[in-house]
Amino acid sequence: MKMLLSLLFVIMAVPALAQVPPSSAELEAYRGLHAAAAQGDTAAIGRLVKAGAPIDARDSHGRTPLHVAAYRRQNDAARALMRLGADPNALEAQQYDIVTIASVADDVEMLNVALAGGAKATNITSPYQGTALIAAAHLGHDAVVRVLIAAGAPLDHVNNLGWTALIESIVLGNGGPRHTATLSALVKAGANVNLADRHGDTPLALARKRGFAEMVAILEAAGAR
Repeated sequence: MKMLLSLLFVIMAVPALAQVPPSSAELEAYRGLHAAAAQGDTAAIGRLVKAGAPIDARDSHGRTPLHVAAYRRQNDAARALMRLGADPNALEAQQYDIVTIASVADDVEMLNVALAGGAKATNITSPYQGTALIAAAHLGHDAVVRVLIAAGAPLDHVNNLGWTALIESIVLGNGGPRHTATLSALVKAGANVNLADRHGDTPLALARKRGFAEMVAILEAAGAR
């Protein structure tokens, strides 16, 4: 019961620390590179950078033009910014990088653009001191999870909630096909199936408590205890 109450508290708290994309008011107020990134105007990006505009300028939420391009799914703008020297691993005010932004958005195309431009799948991001892989596992973004695994994301990183990507696919998942596929991908990649949370509950115990039979079967087949 104590574990379930703790889990409920965490789930309720998660939205308060969620990513903050540019609002409609911010988008209207943007000028210069932030506006060009939001609009996907690669020609303007080139002109502005050549004229000396600071490529990693920050808006009121700490977003660079590259963050804005990622939030707005402007792939060509993101490519142009990174090619011209934008920091692909910069963190905005909530400590999110473009890899995590793309991962949370289930945007595989932007994720591949980010990785090709030098962004790292190993970055520690978010107020939870997690990774893009943990965020994607939480949401059941299985295709994103597979891309991040291939890019060398740390499989067993533990965030400040005491959870790995494997655990988050269970405790913050719904047991459906995409969360199950996420867990399966992590297990096949070699994630530690016996690494317990801070309460001592293993992934197998957590899956059993939540009644996720298919996840239980996957974990048992992998030698989970």
